[in-house]
Amino acid sequence: MKRSHYCNDVREEQIGDRITLFGWVNRRRDHGGVIFIDLRDRSGIVQVVFSPERNVEVHQQAHGLRNEYVLEISGTVSARPKETENPKMDTGLIEVEVDEFKILNESKTLPFLLDDEDLGENTRLTYRFLDLRRPTMQHNLSFRHRVNHTIRNVLDEAGFLDIETPMLTRSTPEGARDYLVPSRVNPGQFYALPQSPQLFKQLLMISGYDRYFQITRCFRDEDLRADRQPEFTQIDLEMAFVDESDVMGITESIIKKSFTTALGIEVNSPIPTITYADAMDKYGLDAPDIRNPLILTDITQQMKNTSFKVFASQSSFKGAGGVRGAVKVLRVPGGAKLTRKQIDNYTKFVEIYGAKGLAWIKINGPWQEDNWQSPIVKFFSDEEKEAIVTATGAETGDILFFGADKLSVVNEALGRLRVAVGNDMEMVDQDAFGFVWVTEFPLLMWDAEAKRFDAVHHPFTAPMEEDLHFMDAEEEEGVKPLHKIRSRAYDLVLNGTEIGGGSIRIHNPEMQLKMLSLLNIDTEEADDKFGFLLKALEFGAPPHGGLALGMDRLIAIMLKTESIRDVIAFPKTQKAGCVLTQSPAAVDHTQLRDLYLRSTFKPKT
Repeated sequence: MKRSHYCNDVREEQIGDRITLFGWVNRRRDHGGVIFIDLRDRSGIVQVVFSPERNVEVHQQAHGLRNEYVLEISGTVSARPKETENPKMDTGLIEVEVDEFKILNESKTLPFLLDDEDLGENTRLTYRFLDLRRPTMQHNLSFRHRVNHTIRNVLDEAGFLDIETPMLTRSTPEGARDYLVPSRVNPGQFYALPQSPQLFKQLLMISGYDRYFQITRCFRDEDLRADRQPEFTQIDLEMAFVDESDVMGITESIIKKSFTTALGIEVNSPIPTITYADAMDKYGLDAPDIRNPLILTDITQQMKNTSFKVFASQSSFKGAGGVRGAVKVLRVPGGAKLTRKQIDNYTKFVEIYGAKGLAWIKINGPWQEDNWQSPIVKFFSDEEKEAIVTATGAETGDILFFGADKLSVVNEALGRLRVAVGNDMEMVDQDAFGFVWVTEFPLLMWDAEAKRFDAVHHPFTAPMEEDLHFMDAEEEEGVKPLHKIRSRAYDLVLNGTEIGGGSIRIHNPEMQLKMLSLLNIDTEEADDKFGFLLKALEFGAPPHGGLALGMDRLIAIMLKTESIRDVIAFPKTQKAGCVLTQSPAAVDHTQLRDLYLRSTFKPKT
């Protein structure tokens, strides 16, 4: 027989119809001779009834059914008797009276109940094939499919071509370790799995395919977090003859349509935009959660002459590459009610991000009446207290948290503290979706340890033309002021998580060589690693730019899951392993020999 309906598609309109369903026994109930089965497939559940009055033989056979048996059933749709309807089920007004059925396969007793919401993640991933049967996971992957389908439709209607790019390619530096693949037919040489299709999509623009997209797998051999996987999916697009607004505009179309179709939520457009400089100044992070009302205030200038030495020393510190000290404040309205234990916990929290401590002041009343509570109040003059109030807008009942260190450390520590305090004090609407574009990132960032500049995004990002003069400006603190060059890059941030990023690319070969030289990549190395791109740029490369959206992160935030592993069918653990297939695993000596490889790894004894 052929399936006529999915379980959750059966409705009152089918009453009297004979239908055929396939699915798993979700639950079996025996009520006074009549057997009820909740039959489940990927769409949902429908109640099927085995009655001796309808078919004695079928009813007798139904006594042997157990949870997770796979069934084919045929029967007639009927209305549920009065007072037995279940309004919590989509199919709660009907049931299927079974005429015949087949057991397509039996099942052992499951190692856990499918409705158990407290399963350990290791158990879930070990039995992922069972975990995926759970309604939550089936909903998540169906939801992901709908968003995926919507995105394809939006880009197709906008004239984009879906073009595949290679999975086996050349290793190029893009900020993370590559996964390497040894070549058997080219001994001693290696492919790399792509961290992104970056170079190939630029080549497609040069080839005249002016609107490309791909929903593709990418690979990065890096330490994992809740929002990272060694292999992940991104919505990758590139456009020729465009500027930032064009790329951001099509991205907003994708977001708006996805949220409307999958969640029934209207995303306001245009999405607000802030510069990188403003994001770091106000929020401390380049991926701010704009739902959080707390902001940081820079009081570096006001603290230059303070008798509090920690603040004074950082206020005057300047180093190479734009590195400077700073003093910033996080004002928390109503925060004076925080206990000393809570403050101590926040002090330990910021130490994770490099802070050496966390100064604070409770504003219990006007400073003129000695109503500020803190170990550091005695160091401030009346003028400095007045300056702090003026800068922060502090009021009675507030607490002020201070950070004083290198600006990067202060921003990271207070930026993370802002997130933690905002969530702890329930200042953030967890049901809201806060989108923001962050633009004008620095092109280069000084690495004080390595004593060199690194690309903030990647070495193919175009600089802003009005900042090009900094490339040849006089040195400051012994280093060219390359940190002042802004890039034509843009990140899309949702609820404090970067879900996508892109840029306008360098399309001039001389400028691309110049960019590589700023990264200490000489002509010989540039030709070795990027010769094919540099050659292509010499043959009529159009202005172009693009963006990549992280599909896993986007879906996880839309569904408000704790981890992206809850929206991926077969994810890896935080140690980049698959407990289901027990990979990675050792391989046979013959396989290594054929690849001209030998392992030097020695297990600890």
